[in-house]
Amino acid sequence: MSDIRIKTLEELIVLREAGRILATIVADLKSSLKPGMTTRDIDLLAEGLVVRHAVTAAFKGYRGFPANACISVNEEVVHGIPGARVIKDNDLVSIDMGIIHKGYFSDMAVTVGIGSLEASRQKLIDVTRQALLKGIAEARPGNRLGDISSAIQKYVESKGFSVVRDFVGHGIGKDLHEDPEIPNYGEPHKGVLLRSGMVFAIEPMVNMGRFGIKILEDGWTAVTIDKKPSAHFEHTVAITESGPMVLTE
Repeated sequence: MSDIRIKTLEELIVLREAGRILATIVADLKSSLKPGMTTRDIDLLAEGLVVRHAVTAAFKGYRGFPANACISVNEEVVHGIPGARVIKDNDLVSIDMGIIHKGYFSDMAVTVGIGSLEASRQKLIDVTRQALLKGIAEARPGNRLGDISSAIQKYVESKGFSVVRDFVGHGIGKDLHEDPEIPNYGEPHKGVLLRSGMVFAIEPMVNMGRFGIKILEDGWTAVTIDKKPSAHFEHTVAITESGPMVLTE
């Protein structure tokens, strides 16, 4: 692993600007969701919001990804390519999006329930959101990377769900993916020592069933192997001397 970049105050100010813009875009996308829309409709809205805020969509063209946002529905864990899939009542829709602002990246994900949700699906959303907060709470100087990972895994599994092992969080800044990788499972007090000025994208992906996934023929969309639903939440977070600062809110 290469050295983990410590951001300056000036860089953190720009990253905070980027996070606030992205949070506004994602909030607008969330409020637009309704049955009958296609995932392509959501991406077209995302494209318009990117233009409105004078930023760049970080995912479009990244390693060949064709859209502004990853839109994943129900059994789709992450990296869903927007298309003709129609959103229906009781669906779980995950929006994962990144932007570039003044040369710096921000990354965020949310899962939204459409219409009247089954109780088990609402619980999956609630647990995944809370797992992210549990991980963020450990992002403070003097802790280890494993403290973030362990907090997420322990909470998720205590609620009867499973954490995805194939995808991880990551450092972020001048690049979308920087060191270190941040698994959503692991042992406490292990791994990289956390320092003020580190900036991470922490992103638990939680399955209702088993943690295994597979990639579809499009080369991007990851789905659960048992076809049960999945949820995904993500924030870009700066470690400061006074504790974690969520940049994407």
